[in-house]
Formats: sequence, structure tokens, C-alpha cells
Amino acid sequence: MNTPSSGANAAAESLSEEVVDALDRAQQGTVPTQSAHRHESLLSSRAANIKQSAVRDVFEISMQPGLVSLAGGNPYLQSLPLDRLAATAAAIISEHGLEALQYGGGQGTLELRTQICQVMAAEGIVDADPDNVVITAGSQSAQDVAAKVFCNPGDVILLEDPTYVGALNTFEAYEVDIQPVAGDEHGLIPNELRSTIARLQGEGKTIKLLYTIPNFNNPSGVMLAPERRQEIVDICREANILVLEDNPYGLLKFDGVLPQPLRAANPEDVLYLGSFSKIFAPGLRIGWALVPAHLKQRYYLASEAVTLCPPTFNQLLVSEYLNKYDWQGQIATYRELYAQRCAALLAALDEFMPDGVSWTRPEGGFFVWLTLPEGIDTYPLLHKGIDAGVVFVPGAAFSADDGPSNKLRLAFSAVPPEALREGVKRLAPVLASALAEL
Repeated sequence: MNTPSSGANAAAESLSEEVVDALDRAQQGTVPTQSAHRHESLLSSRAANIKQSAVRDVFEISMQPGLVSLAGGNPYLQSLPLDRLAATAAAIISEHGLEALQYGGGQGTLELRTQICQVMAAEGIVDADPDNVVITAGSQSAQDVAAKVFCNPGDVILLEDPTYVGALNTFEAYEVDIQPVAGDEHGLIPNELRSTIARLQGEGKTIKLLYTIPNFNNPSGVMLAPERRQEIVDICREANILVLEDNPYGLLKFDGVLPQPLRAANPEDVLYLGSFSKIFAPGLRIGWALVPAHLKQRYYLASEAVTLCPPTFNQLLVSEYLNKYDWQGQIATYRELYAQRCAALLAALDEFMPDGVSWTRPEGGFFVWLTLPEGIDTYPLLHKGIDAGVVFVPGAAFSADDGPSNKLRLAFSAVPPEALREGVKRLAPVLASALAEL
């Protein structure tokens, strides 16, 4: 496993051009076409803002044999009791098939919404009302609904830099003005938030939302410092900005000592997004929004207009999982597993990375964020990484800024420790070569 096989090298050579071409299209916001079709003139201006996902392109190609993928942030589903879940799914069909396969309520089942309140209680939100929970097709759909409900074209959404690429793509599709707010190793910087709001208000901008992933940000892995949390909500409240808190990784803090969500003490000022994708199964596409009571009806109607109803069978399976399985024990298993893999990745970085490269040391989640010296663009380094047998995601994918980035994301969640070490060993010479060219 020390070096890629000749077959893998050949595959990498043929794939690298394909990857770079796909990423070029993603950065430019285009999709491949044979020739301009007359229907192109029918497309809305909004359609031009819907970009091809760089992360998705890299993820699909990284599944080729011989490549060590440090790209995809997938949960490790192999630890789930799959045989037992199969029997549960069969029982749902045989015993409740007419309900499971039928249309359901647009807000989601009351049973699952009640259970979601119990999940949020484990996260630190103890006052959630099932009536204010809207079940969505993952938190991605919840982000889409939020942008639709609150933003007109040209309105501002503030977000931490870097941030989740799916949120960037969603917000850009609604023709909003995405404005980054600087952070550091402790998350969003309150004074930077204040100054950004003041500058934009001085320019006559209308700021609607602050989108943030306070726990183990995707891609940086950074956790927002506890002492900054209430201050950030207070700053937004004073400016009449709604906080959109996305917390898919919150329960996956390695030591199990969880920070308070922003929503915990701020029920009117934070719209909270959760998901079963990281704590159960992403393929079920079940997430939720805990919406301030005075906004719930508008949000619910907008969600129903898109999906009509969340998939009933999937909701029943999640409910059975929460009722009859040790889901908190499974989360404890995930915490231990991901902590081991994170430690293996950090040890490999300590061992192999050249001087001049730094990285975050997350306390939970799936990701480590590498920073190279200014002047190095990690985007073209992906081509060389594939040639070396390793795949990562360039930092430019996670920024609203169209310029080059000296960052890159490594994911450890789905990769065994020995493969993590091998991937870093393959990546290190690529980065060392870039450093030598400065």
C-alpha cells in the first residue's frame, strides 16, 4: 500500500484531466453541453446561478480503485446493525404498508417530530415544541426553504468563511448577495461580524440571515468558542438578522461534552437545522428545521410547496430506530471511531507534512482544514494529487470568493487509520513540491 499500483497510476492519469475539467465547470458555474440548444433561451437568470458541485465531482471520481480518498465526508455506516434494520424495514411494509407507502402530512409525522425534540434535548435544546418542527429532505432542503422564505434577489446572507459548499450553491441559486465573515481557530469573530454588518448597512444593503455551522464546521472542523456564542446572537438580534444555525455534527463531539447550541437560549432569534444524515443514515434524507413559532407557518407552507410531504416510509424507519435501537449508544460508537480516525490523520500530518503547512485540530465532526503559504493555489494541486494516488477537496470550493485558495479539506470519517496515513504520505510530496516553487 506504500505506492499506487501501475493500474492505479494509469487510472489516475486518465481521471485527472476529467477531474480538472469537472472542477473548472463547477468554478465557472457551467454544465457540460454538446451545443447550444434553442431551449437555452428559456432558462431563468436564477438557473445561471446553479453551479455544478466541485465536491460531488471529486467524490464520484475518488471512488476509483487505487486512489486514497480524503475527499468525501461520509458517515461510517458499517457500524450500523444492517441485518436488524432490514427486518425492521420489512416489518414496516408488512404491518404498516398502507401508511408507509401513502402520502403523509406536509410537516412530517407527529411521532417523529416529538422524537426529534428528544434528540434536540440531547443536543442542549430542552424547550422545543413538536408543533414548531418541520421535517425536511435533509438539512440541505431546509436551507433552500429558508432562502426562499426570507430572501429577495440582492438581499444579503452572511456566512462564515469557509463554509459548506451546499449552502453556497443553494443561496447563490436565489440570487442573494453572499458576504463572508472572517473567523479564526475559535470560529466566527464577533468584532468581524459587527464591522461587516456596519459596512453593509452603510452601503444600504438589506441583511436577512447569518448562516453558521458552529460545531465542527464543514470544511474547517472548527468549533465556535462558548464565550462567543451568545454575543453573536445578540449582535444579529440588534441588527434584526435571523440566525440560521446548521448543526449536523453537534452530537459527534469526541468527548461527549457538548456546547450549548445558539438556539438553546434564543428561541425567537435562531432557526435551527438538524439532520439524521450524520447520526443515522444520509440515504434516508430526513432532516428538520426548528422554526421560531412566529415564523413556523410561513416556513412550513414553503417547505410543503416543494416536497408536498416528507417520505412517510423513511420517517417510520427513523422513528422505529429511535424507539427500538440504542441510538445514543450508536452515537457513542461513532464518537470513539471518529476520534480514533481523526487522531490517526493528525498523527500522519505531524509525521509527513513539510514545514509551512498548518492544520486545524478538531474536537469532533469529520474534517481537518489545511493551510498552505500565501501564493499557493490548491486547486491545480488536485491534478498532481490524483497522479500521486490521493484525492482531496481544494479550498476554493468552500468560499464565496472566486479567487484562488491556499486551503484544502481532508475528511477522515470514512477512511481506516492505515489508509489515512497512506493518503497523507502520498499527499505530502505534492505539497512539498508546491512549497519549493514559491
